[in-house]
Amino acid sequence: MKEINATITGVGGYVPDYVLTNDMLSKMVDTTDEWIMTRIGVKERRILNEEGLGTSYMARKAAKQLMKRTGAQPEEIDLVIVATSTPDYVFPSVASILCDKLGLKNAFAFDMSAACSGFLYLMETGASFIRSGRYKKVIIVGADKMSSITDYADRSSCPIFGDGAAAFMLEPTTEDVGILDSKLRTDGKGLPFLHMKAGGSVSPPSYFTVDNRMHYVYQEGRTVFKYAVSNMSDICEELAAKNKLTDDDITWIIPHQANMRIIDAVAHRMNVPKEKVMINIQRYGNTSAGTLPLCIWDYESKLKRGDNLIFTAFGAGFTWGAVYVKWGYDGQTAHEDEA
Repeated sequence: MKEINATITGVGGYVPDYVLTNDMLSKMVDTTDEWIMTRIGVKERRILNEEGLGTSYMARKAAKQLMKRTGAQPEEIDLVIVATSTPDYVFPSVASILCDKLGLKNAFAFDMSAACSGFLYLMETGASFIRSGRYKKVIIVGADKMSSITDYADRSSCPIFGDGAAAFMLEPTTEDVGILDSKLRTDGKGLPFLHMKAGGSVSPPSYFTVDNRMHYVYQEGRTVFKYAVSNMSDICEELAAKNKLTDDDITWIIPHQANMRIIDAVAHRMNVPKEKVMINIQRYGNTSAGTLPLCIWDYESKLKRGDNLIFTAFGAGFTWGAVYVKWGYDGQTAHEDEA
């Protein structure tokens, strides 16, 4: 009997309607379109600006589209896992809110926190539940409302981030497709360089933390850039070598959409031409755990069964890794069926 593996059988996504352009940002903070495009590569980002809506709203929209596209019924879903750094509440989890909003009566659910690497960790975690043989339909969601922790008075960081969510359905297969391998790493020495100073148990919210703007993303950009390029490139090369994938064998690289210069540097180190790199940072910015699945949501119609995909990301912690996926269906056909 062949071993059970997890394959991706569908994709759903959601980005808010409100578009925050570079020209609009330049009226809020001392920046320009040229400065942002040269250093980051973001032209516009989507912002969830309706009062009272959080990450679970976007996650629900993405998961609902996913279930419609795959024909999955609520009672069939066994597990929901959400990767996010911006949950609606400290507790309960975003995933538990999804169970209620989507009417999932037979699923258990939890959130995962690994910053911008969250969806990488999610893919391997969800696949492991499928490989156990006990779970048939697993929804994994990467979602972040980064605007909720972005300081729009900080010209170095506010152009980077946007809001969005996307979801994959994982199901069992005995064919040679799916999530085939991964290399995931964590190095706690990244704490000083990328974090949010207050809001956790070390520094709970107070008048002091609010007055000193300590509830926003803090990063030392140059240090993060250096570690991101080297670690993402190295681990992609390790994963490709382990699976005997040459440059020609790799159909797509799906890098975390943090900075266009990081994306270019990783592609160069991997010796992969830019036309084989999924890029949508110019439209959405960095949506943290949402960037990888949002790339697939955008590019799904270009994917063919048997395509070799390498996902890679780097985030706070530091966390980083790479996941090798052999795509399981023709994306263009899926779009035609939906139409």
